[in-house]
Amino acid sequence: MSAFLEISNVSRIFGRTLNTGEKIAKRLGAHVETRAVRAVSDVTLSIRRGETLGLVGESGCGKSTLGRVIAGILPPTTGSVTIDGAPVMENGKKVTTRVQTVFQDPFASLDPRMKVGETVAEGPIAHGLTTKSSARSYVAGWFQRVGLDPVWVDRYPHQFSGGQRQRIAIARALAMQPDVLICDEPVASLDVSIQAQIINLFLELTNGLDLTCVFISHDLSVVQHVSDRVAVMYLGRIVELGPVAQVFGEPAHPYTAALFGSVPKLVLDADELVRFDTIEGEVPSPLSPPSGCYYHPRCPLASDICSATQPATQPVSDVRAVACHHFERQLAIGAASEPLKIPAKPVSGG
Repeated sequence: MSAFLEISNVSRIFGRTLNTGEKIAKRLGAHVETRAVRAVSDVTLSIRRGETLGLVGESGCGKSTLGRVIAGILPPTTGSVTIDGAPVMENGKKVTTRVQTVFQDPFASLDPRMKVGETVAEGPIAHGLTTKSSARSYVAGWFQRVGLDPVWVDRYPHQFSGGQRQRIAIARALAMQPDVLICDEPVASLDVSIQAQIINLFLELTNGLDLTCVFISHDLSVVQHVSDRVAVMYLGRIVELGPVAQVFGEPAHPYTAALFGSVPKLVLDADELVRFDTIEGEVPSPLSPPSGCYYHPRCPLASDICSATQPATQPVSDVRAVACHHFERQLAIGAASEPLKIPAKPVSGG
């Protein structure tokens, strides 16, 4: 299949906001330091129609910022995002409804003063997908699709559980009839049993509606379960990309291996002291990232070239890519160790 969603050389830079005195000083010609944060740096991704791409990495790596750029919530500083060749944004404004977002906190993303049926109908009415007279039946159909009783359209968000509110948020996104869905930690705030229900619903909907999806999550077991491919981000850059089975089974980047190695593991021996592997060192500040490879201060394989030269993204195979000077060494280390086994997320009760 050819690429459907194209993210081309996308960067997003946030500049420090100047206070009133600094603005006046700058107008008068004084030097005012305006350090910028490069939250996303030159990201290029091609995603096929109907494919789910998992996006993982530590907090602050730029996952949510990239998701918002793809969704048209934030304009890219440089680069572009297109769906089937058509731009998502023009002149800093979103120009399509073909991409929608499901956020982490369903209560915060729903207006507490509006009935949930009105919330779901608002967008479709504004964009001509339904009329005011037929909006109730239109919304009821989407409620049924996500497993909600259609008679609940007249209730308010506080009258629902967390899982039900997330189903409402999903219905609101799907009611816009999108081709692309951006899911930003959609199950992180839910109980484990409810997570399983929402994951099952997500799989059913993406398959049934042929949706292209970017699934952002810290939960590697969820990403492993729902995704076709996975992209690993570190400090705004994609450091590894490939099919889930290959990346999880044999990481080619030392950061990927360390990230997966940090997953808590079940220890059956009651007498054994339980210790968890952690990634050494601290995440560098995006205000002053390291030279060369951003990961080299924490990397056990780092050498002089890593601190001097930023690694180019290069193919590991026809379907995998990695940005690392020593990926062959990492693959050799992985081949000599046991394959990664991340405990599966329960998926019953759907």
